[in-house]
Amino acid sequence: MIRKVLALTLSLLVFPVAAQPVNAPDSPAGVPLSLADATARALARNHEIAFERDAFRITDAVVLRSEGSYDPSFRLDARYRSHTDPVNSLLSGAPAGEISPSAEGFSTSASIGQLLPTGATVNVSASGSRDLTNSFFTVLSPAWSTSIGIDVRQPLLQGLSLDPARRALRIARIDRERGSASLRRVVTEAVASVERAYWSLVAARRDVLVREASVRLAGDQRDDTKTKIEVGTLAESEIAQPIAELERRKGDLYASQESARRAELLLKLLLLDDENDPLWNQRLLPADRPETDLRRVDLAAALKEADARRPEIAEASARVAERDVDVAFAKSRILPQVDLVASYGRRGLAGDLNPNAPSIGFTGQPVAVPDALNGGLGRSLGTIGEGRFPDASIGVSVGVPILNRVARGDTAIAKAQKSQAVTSLSQQRQRVAVDVRNAALTLETAAARIEAAKAGREAAETQLRAEQERYGVGLSTNFFVLTRQNDLAQASLTETAALTDYRKALTDFARSTGVLLDERRIEIKDDAPAFRADGGR
Repeated sequence: MIRKVLALTLSLLVFPVAAQPVNAPDSPAGVPLSLADATARALARNHEIAFERDAFRITDAVVLRSEGSYDPSFRLDARYRSHTDPVNSLLSGAPAGEISPSAEGFSTSASIGQLLPTGATVNVSASGSRDLTNSFFTVLSPAWSTSIGIDVRQPLLQGLSLDPARRALRIARIDRERGSASLRRVVTEAVASVERAYWSLVAARRDVLVREASVRLAGDQRDDTKTKIEVGTLAESEIAQPIAELERRKGDLYASQESARRAELLLKLLLLDDENDPLWNQRLLPADRPETDLRRVDLAAALKEADARRPEIAEASARVAERDVDVAFAKSRILPQVDLVASYGRRGLAGDLNPNAPSIGFTGQPVAVPDALNGGLGRSLGTIGEGRFPDASIGVSVGVPILNRVARGDTAIAKAQKSQAVTSLSQQRQRVAVDVRNAALTLETAAARIEAAKAGREAAETQLRAEQERYGVGLSTNFFVLTRQNDLAQASLTETAALTDYRKALTDFARSTGVLLDERRIEIKDDAPAFRADGGR
């Protein structure tokens, strides 16, 4: 009997939970599951992670959209026109026999506009047209008109440091960083939830094993009592207590099995996203042991690391950065609008002598086309290159809104919102610090509990062994043996709870300091969480 007790006790402490067949005869086959496998399944199927991934893609697209403000714009126009205009003048220029001159022409223009990072806008344009008319006031017909030029408008006060395009781009980039931190937070919480559920299932499975062993011990005690009654060393009434204790322990076992199934369902809920997944109908057998090395806590280092690594702080910091941008933009709008405006262009002209033009001009000289203008489109472009018709201007455009209450109101609102964001950041830092301190305290307490629980279990083994020896020689009773069995079962359960609670405390401590994903070798790449190439824990 003593050897059987020790063997049952050691089997609970030495072998992994997955190695112990706890299925009922009619239960589905079990599926061994490591913690790394459980985490990988959860990361691939978690609905909240999928939602955050889509949100992160949206922020990425917003950045792309904001950068589009600096895309150059190209415009091309072409038009043919034929017209005869009514002219109420003695100098209509109409040929003999005509009421009014007629004209037709083809024109085209192209331009490229660009917004610069300084807030300046640049527009480069070119145009060309061919005009034909029968008006004798026109020297050239057909006439080729061309031009090329550049226009620049640079803000000097309002819009110099920050304009709407730069504001939108900065906020979009900050929002992308905040989205990345939010995704990391959700992944961290998902990993922590899986680990807590996994170790809860480990504890529940070991609880079942302890209850099963306790039932077997009660059965052995009942059988031993029957034997003693049969040989006449015990009264027949002595069988009542072992039988009652056996039935009580069976009830505890059934309750423990139900708790294990509930813990299993909770873990499956985190791992599966399809109600038709066959794993719903299979047992999960955790393959990892809760036993692990104890860890010392450096609270100062943990607080410093949490301040730098917690995604919640990164999210709050991003909100402060967004409010900084809003304040700077609002202040810029208070300033007067003073813009430097400059342009430079060259125009060209060429054509043939209008056949309807009079042979003698108003000056009494024969009408002739200058050699520099005589020709077609090529000659017109040539006059541009020669710079015969330059056009340059530079100036300042000033706009001063009277009172400017809109901008001043926006500035006050932006400053107040920034103050709120700073306060929220400070509160978040305080919450994180408290979270780290609580996690460190829980971890230290859980470590101490392991040592105490181990000592308690060893003492319970010794007491049961001694009680069994006393019972074997008639110096003890069923009551004391069964009591010692209950003490050992409870001590084993306490040790299991201490071990699994320590594992959960390790998870919470890593989460509180922001290093859980790094410790588990999980990285977020291309907005999807996955184990690094060197594998998970």
